Amino acid sequence: MRAKILSTGSYLPSRILTNHDLEKMVDTSDEWITQRTGIKVRHIVQDEVTSDLAYKASKDALESAGVGPEEVDLIIVATVTPDKPLPATALFVQEKLGAVNAFGFDINAACSGFMYALSIADSYIRTGAVKKALVIGAEVLSKITDWEDRSTCVIFGDGAACVLLTATDRDDEGILSITLHSDGRYTDLMEVPAPGSRIPCSDDAIRSKQIYIKMKGNETFKMAVRHLVDVSEEVLSRHGLGFEDVKLMISHQANKRIIESVAKRAGLSEDNVIITIDRHANTAAASIPLALDWANKNGKISKGDLLLLNSFGASLTWSAGIIKW
Repeated sequence: MRAKILSTGSYLPSRILTNHDLEKMVDTSDEWITQRTGIKVRHIVQDEVTSDLAYKASKDALESAGVGPEEVDLIIVATVTPDKPLPATALFVQEKLGAVNAFGFDINAACSGFMYALSIADSYIRTGAVKKALVIGAEVLSKITDWEDRSTCVIFGDGAACVLLTATDRDDEGILSITLHSDGRYTDLMEVPAPGSRIPCSDDAIRSKQIYIKMKGNETFKMAVRHLVDVSEEVLSRHGLGFEDVKLMISHQANKRIIESVAKRAGLSEDNVIITIDRHANTAAASIPLALDWANKNGKISKGDLLLLNSFGASLTWSAGIIKW
């Protein structure tokens, strides 16, 4: 018994912020952003919160599969931007969906959050405790972005996407394996210092902009490529597979150059790689499921394809998984 993806769903806010819009806000240019990141536009919320985005993405996935919300046993929301510190955003999603028979919780593993959540849901299904699960990556990063910091404000966007998992006893489909890693020695690579128990909410925390994302971009870039290649080889070799067996690689959409560097080292062609960062920007935990949903709905995935999903998250998490579609 293992989990397989029954359907995918996504939602993006209607407001679009282009690189040219950012040129009017900070000292940057469309050319610089495009060359450094691959990003052209990002979606930004107006009156919505994280659970709104997660609910709409989940509704999309349920409707695509013809599954009612009452059939869902588990809801996991991966996010670094919850509606509130307490309670879990998953509970707001549960209420909005009417998933009365589910239990739910949030996890925070930064940009690897979706992969961590996928692994947890797969484990529940393998034990037989859960039959159907919604695994959601949802972020409203615009709320923790310093729009005067040109090194970070060009990078992030808002969005949500999810997969609906169900149990299968077939050997030729489903999630074959997921491997997870973290290293607490690098907690300062990317962080939001406040508010928390270390730095509580205060006027000083707000004035000093500790409530916004802080990032050491160059160090993160260097580590990302190596870790993504290594963890991908690790999970593939577990099943006697190599990069040559991969039909599509769907990576966390943090930076186009990172994805291209990983693909080059893996010997994967452009046709074997999904890149959506140009239209979504970096949406943290939402980025892999957004790219997966885009690939699914645009006919890029066929029955029997082997998918490699890999992620690299702040401070420091990384992961990879292989799925037989």
